[in-house]
Amino acid sequence: MNITFTLIAQAAVFAAFIWFTKAFVWPPLLRAIEARQKQIADGLAAAEQGKKSLESSSKQAELAIAEARARATEIIAQAEKRDAQMVEAAKIAAKTEGEREKAAAKADIQQELSRAREQLREQVAALAVAGAEKILRREVDARAHAELLDGIKKQL
Repeated sequence: MNITFTLIAQAAVFAAFIWFTKAFVWPPLLRAIEARQKQIADGLAAAEQGKKSLESSSKQAELAIAEARARATEIIAQAEKRDAQMVEAAKIAAKTEGEREKAAAKADIQQELSRAREQLREQVAALAVAGAEKILRREVDARAHAELLDGIKKQL
């Protein structure tokens, strides 16, 4: 065998192998590599988008928490204000009720005092009549007797 022919045959087979690889093997490999590159790029973009979304969500959550705290503080302040108003209203109602009861008690005392005075007048008049009757030991006209009692009542 001739070495030149072997070299030329090997070169031809190598050229055919290169052509075959370039025509049939290389395009699917390039497509797979490009698809993988695209998938990786999409994954990185999605990760970046997720990171931005996470930051945005964190900011929104912080704002929502701050707003909820402010609202809670406002509700507590309103409740304390309402509590103070209710206490003040109860104090006023209790004071008014106490004054009303005090006035009613004074009116009752005044009535009892008037009744006691009237009873005292009647008892004094009765005692005066009894004393006068014992002193005089005589009968007085009934009309004159009634007038005399009325006069004594008025003087007392």
